[in-house]
Amino acid sequence: MLGRVFKAYDVRGTYPDLLTDQMAWQIGYGASRFLLSEAETSGHTTPMMRNVVVGRDMRTSSPTLAAKLIDGINAHGGDVIDVGMVDTPFIYFAVNHLDCAGGIEVTASHNPPNYNGFKISKRLAKPVGEATGLGEIRKFAAMVDKGAPPATGRSEQRDLWDAYIDHVRSFLDIGDRKIKIVIDASNGMAGTAVPKIFGKNGSAIAGLDIVEINFKNNTGEFVHEPNPLVASNVQQTIDGVLKHEADFGVCFDGDADRCVIVDEKGTIVGCDHLTAVLAKWFLRENPGSAIAYDLRSTKAVEEDIRAAGGVPVKGRVGHVFMKQALAEHKGVFGGELSGHFYFRDNFNADSGVIAMATVLSAYAEFDGTMSKMIDPARRYAQSGEINFEIEDKDEALAMVRETYFDRGELDELDGVTIDCFDSEGWWANIRKSNTEPLLRLNAEAKTPLALTKALEEIAPMLGDRVDH
Repeated sequence: MLGRVFKAYDVRGTYPDLLTDQMAWQIGYGASRFLLSEAETSGHTTPMMRNVVVGRDMRTSSPTLAAKLIDGINAHGGDVIDVGMVDTPFIYFAVNHLDCAGGIEVTASHNPPNYNGFKISKRLAKPVGEATGLGEIRKFAAMVDKGAPPATGRSEQRDLWDAYIDHVRSFLDIGDRKIKIVIDASNGMAGTAVPKIFGKNGSAIAGLDIVEINFKNNTGEFVHEPNPLVASNVQQTIDGVLKHEADFGVCFDGDADRCVIVDEKGTIVGCDHLTAVLAKWFLRENPGSAIAYDLRSTKAVEEDIRAAGGVPVKGRVGHVFMKQALAEHKGVFGGELSGHFYFRDNFNADSGVIAMATVLSAYAEFDGTMSKMIDPARRYAQSGEINFEIEDKDEALAMVRETYFDRGELDELDGVTIDCFDSEGWWANIRKSNTEPLLRLNAEAKTPLALTKALEEIAPMLGDRVDH
């Protein structure tokens, strides 16, 4: 049963049928064994190296699961610093702020309320995925039961909000500009984090006016799915921006590690377009630095990074790979199509509230509207992500390789990328889903006509299109 809740990047399942209290205890034990062992072999020893930070989101099952998780960590001998109900990026901050062995957030991010799970990080808030420790944690968890020795670890509650607020605000500078924004917290953790950091309706920041939507998060229910990548979930943000004549809007996911921006016209801003704009902003203060971006991003990202004197670093899809790319290349900033944004000065980790603070700071310096700030990056035609069901995914990818091997550049960093941009005016990436039995297609072209032609060529090789 344990294997069914372990995913590529985290632990997740419906509660209490798939993910149970007993599993939470076992996972706590296994995670403590892994994290403390990793810390001990790192050669970096401090009094905090036996500590694991634990936080939880607003789901009704989270307090129980957090308690069982903590019991399991203590049973193994790990000490716990319980930071309470916090957003996931808070855990990344706390692990580094306290120099702990790792951290665990009890959350199911954007999944429905009957789901829950665990996002696990090791020392320095480095992500723990299937290839970076999650497999070992699963093995350790499966080997232990309630007959384990009595708990030898201890736990304490600690309030780190003041330090976290100072950290996030270090990314914010709107000068004398007055800015009105609409925020949809999606009944998730942004409903706690945003008022604490920026004040109720932005009252803690001079010149900032925040219109709050769906900030109530104590019922365990969502007005809409807390996933801002689905356009229908951003409709309340769009409506709010237009109704209140706001400068822009922000829609967060459930655990507030992702966000999506809406411009003053009610148009959703592509996260790759935002990456291109923020890359130029960061490179002004950090000339020559590397900027990481995921390989599905518009060509405008790479082009704008080079034009601004930066070093573009194309990475695989997924926060494990993005954080790794940023660290390896000593990059200052990174952006992913999924709405994750990464910051060197945030321990190379992603954060929805820091992304919001950064957008506010960049916008405050720009002489114009949000749409005008973004428009230069919106210069190519994009398909968006299109999903296909097919029985033999590998055979389909092989057919794509064979069809295009001599027509453009082929890249297999993540799936298959065909680059015919210079010769035929388009490029495309086809990759397997990490979480579903699907092939995912992203394509872009210099013109809408070229995009249509490319899609008509590629789509028949990929199976049945799935619209969801």
